[in-house]
Amino acid sequence: MIKFQEFIDQITVLNNAEDLVILGKEAGAIRTDFEDYLLHQEGQSQILKIEAKEKGEAFEALDFQTIKESFYLIYNQFQERRKQQVALKTTLENENLRLKRSLILRLKEIIEGEENISAAFNAYKEIQETWKKIGDIPRDKRDEIQKEYSRILEIFFYTMKIYREIKDHDYKRNTQLKQGIIQRLQQLRNTSGAIRDLESNLRILQDEWEDIGPVAQEEWEVIKSSYWEAVRSIYDKINKHYDEQRTVLAANIDQKKALILSLAEIVAASTSEMNPKTWDKASQEVIKLQDHWKKIGAGAKKENEAVWKEFRALCDQFFDAKKAVNKDAESVFKINAEKKKALITEVVLIQTSTDWKNAAEKIIKFQKAWKEIGNAGQRFENKLWSEFRAACDVFFNARTLANKEQDDALLVNLKAKEELISEIENYVVSEKSLALSDFKQFSQRFAALGHVPAAKKESIYNSYKKALDEKYNALKLEGNERSAVLFSVKLETINSSPDRSKLLQKERFDIKRQIDVLTSEMLQYENNLGFFAKSKGADVLRKEVEQKIDKSKEEILRLKTKLKLIPNE
Repeated sequence: MIKFQEFIDQITVLNNAEDLVILGKEAGAIRTDFEDYLLHQEGQSQILKIEAKEKGEAFEALDFQTIKESFYLIYNQFQERRKQQVALKTTLENENLRLKRSLILRLKEIIEGEENISAAFNAYKEIQETWKKIGDIPRDKRDEIQKEYSRILEIFFYTMKIYREIKDHDYKRNTQLKQGIIQRLQQLRNTSGAIRDLESNLRILQDEWEDIGPVAQEEWEVIKSSYWEAVRSIYDKINKHYDEQRTVLAANIDQKKALILSLAEIVAASTSEMNPKTWDKASQEVIKLQDHWKKIGAGAKKENEAVWKEFRALCDQFFDAKKAVNKDAESVFKINAEKKKALITEVVLIQTSTDWKNAAEKIIKFQKAWKEIGNAGQRFENKLWSEFRAACDVFFNARTLANKEQDDALLVNLKAKEELISEIENYVVSEKSLALSDFKQFSQRFAALGHVPAAKKESIYNSYKKALDEKYNALKLEGNERSAVLFSVKLETINSSPDRSKLLQKERFDIKRQIDVLTSEMLQYENNLGFFAKSKGADVLRKEVEQKIDKSKEEILRLKTKLKLIPNE
């Protein structure tokens, strides 16, 4: 949501500017970036929604329609205001064109009819001052009008007798002024900055050049040659920039087309026969391609829109296929869930039995059957397991309380846990998904085996934890998968601990503290963004800070997900 607000803030800044005519391209670029980011976020939202559904978790999507309306409300205001300013600018330029033409006509009349040299020169000065005060005229008429004005000025000076008295002084002054313009053009050619500023400054200097009067005929060719050499070199620099920009845009399109080819291969290889592990791997590859796409800059607008539509269509095709496959998996999960519900019913029927030996054997048999049934899916598994374990606990807790002489039972539990630890230690890790399932069953079995003698309680738990930790380490998990699995293991291990409530409370406190620290750092980063000026160096620092903010957001989201997994005691 913060990124969307940045786009809204950017267009708001433009909308609040006084001169909107020159901001059309910048507003268009913001709109294009907003639309690209919006499309990406909508795609990400679809992915998160599907993943949340698979996990049985609630998902609250952003109100993209409200975001779009907020952005376009301001954007349309900007466009309307700019349209009005453009219309006003056009009207003013046409009026300025009319005024300049009237001045040219008046100057012609003075040349043709004024015999009083002093009056003619005063009239010229008045015309010249008025000419300078008149603003811009239409670009397509500027060169024509300026050349005509310059031509009439030259005729005026040549026809006035007073010209002979002042021409040497004016020629010298005009030469100095034009040489100053040439020097400024040469300096401008060597400056580094925005091309738009370079073009604007060039136009100003060219206007100033045209406003300066004539120079001595014998110096004109040399000065004119120097002037046009400097102007052409600046235009060469401008054209080179746009050529390079077009090359970059084309390269970005080529990169995006390459991503489309990679995505098309993944989509073509996706079939209903793929197992969940393969689908997850393919999904991660698609998400990586989407992240890479986001990092590539824009291309030419028309091509950019076409390749984006093709890329998005392939993403939709892949995730629609995955969704269809998941529906088939859901039917298997429901069958397993029904079988496990039946086991829960069986345990409930005997959980109040006082035939401790036979009932315990049956429950252990049910526990083994539970393992053999298979997973019931994220939607059912955890809830059913909690009910099953609770039903088992009713019996075993009652047995513990009923047996005044519990030593034998506690020793049985101790022996069973030792055997389970030995089983864990001798377990050979092969296929990762099978191993993770077995490890979870180890945790469930250990938790279900009941109490052991108090003197052995801590040591047996530590042995169990050490054995299981070593097996998890043998899997060599990496990245987010490692983090998620190890946290799940940690919770399962805590659930098997005699100090369960205390450890869960400590874990919850530690995660909240991490979230507070990251939130504080992120707020500081966001505050620092406001101190960066607009410059090449500041842009690099701003980008680094924005990357740190994004990284903090991802970490906070991951920690909040962990926090939701911790049961309330």
